[in-house]
Amino acid sequence: MGIFVDKKFMEEHGFRVEKLDQPVEVKNVDGTSNSGGNITHELECNVFYRGHHKRLRIDVCNLGRTKMILGMLWLTTHNPEINWETGEVKMLRCSPWCGKQITVKQREAKVEDRKDLR
Repeated sequence: MGIFVDKKFMEEHGFRVEKLDQPVEVKNVDGTSNSGGNITHELECNVFYRGHHKRLRIDVCNLGRTKMILGMLWLTTHNPEINWETGEVKMLRCSPWCGKQITVKQREAKVEDRKDLR
């Protein structure tokens, strides 16, 4: 359900982490205990993806070959359209609070649309 970053990936890129007051037990998808042990640190950073921006608090744990897992909160906020066969992700159905950055072209198009309505 949460958002996770791999401990080795985080260390390789020099992110600053904060120690949690209490460790959090972490289980893998199959219900086994994570080989990296409990979550003891979190990372606060900006996440950018195809024009979308969000400041997130991310739990640090052992993810193996995976660098990051975006959980249900992120997925429901952005509601991406995913083609599982090709791996293509389209971000067309976001909630108003997703933090999507509007490009200059999009802003100009909205201004022109408003002029047409007058």
